[in-house]
Amino acid sequence: MKVKTILVSQPEPTVENSPYFDLIDRQKVKIDFRCFIHVEGVSSKEVRAQRVDLSKFTAVILTSRNAVDHYFRIAEEMRFKVPDSMKYFCQSEAVAYYLQKYVVYRKRKIYVGKRTFYELTPTIKKYKTETFLLPSSDKLKPEVPKLMNELGVSWKEATFFTTVVSDLSDLRDVYYDILVFFSPSGIKSLFENFPNFEQNDTRIAVFGNTTVKAAAEQGLRVDIQAPTPETPSMTMALEKYIKEANKKK
Repeated sequence: MKVKTILVSQPEPTVENSPYFDLIDRQKVKIDFRCFIHVEGVSSKEVRAQRVDLSKFTAVILTSRNAVDHYFRIAEEMRFKVPDSMKYFCQSEAVAYYLQKYVVYRKRKIYVGKRTFYELTPTIKKYKTETFLLPSSDKLKPEVPKLMNELGVSWKEATFFTTVVSDLSDLRDVYYDILVFFSPSGIKSLFENFPNFEQNDTRIAVFGNTTVKAAAEQGLRVDIQAPTPETPSMTMALEKYIKEANKKK
């Protein structure tokens, strides 16, 4: 069956050169973007209940832009002035760049990983005298605490924000040829919003092994998967599939 419409369960890209826009132009398909999940901050009272005293930490590990936003939000709510001496360990360059929203970059001690949390750990290990805070969501990947414990550093994880299912009731009678998912939470949102969802001819595209597993557990047929050696990005995987599906018979 040909592909004409795609729903991506993420926010619409804000950059003009997004590969999704190139895909629209090249393959003449309609792509809509919609967050299936969103983030809500927990209160400073809830953070205190986790026995978190911000003044006790000399370093912060930031794994996402959400972590940056909610760390500084909680600091403000607690009336804690983040000292200039604070060290920031950012999982990626994108997170480090986003940190400039809150601090003067050149005056701070900022350490940057490549992309994954694992790639940041050698840098963290060099600073064994620091006390690390890891502000995270309620969906922290289980390998993160495992890796931190293996480093032998003083650290604490605390939930600063939670992942919440978005209301998608307005999509009840809307049909798409392909639904694109990037996390198990997105799959969960689909079935919480539409408990009687039947896949039928809808193609399901998923990114990452945990998302594949979540789709399979819900009885979904996965038609498009990334990353693979041939298609390392979702847009590449989609384009490859669309070219095949839309070939003139």
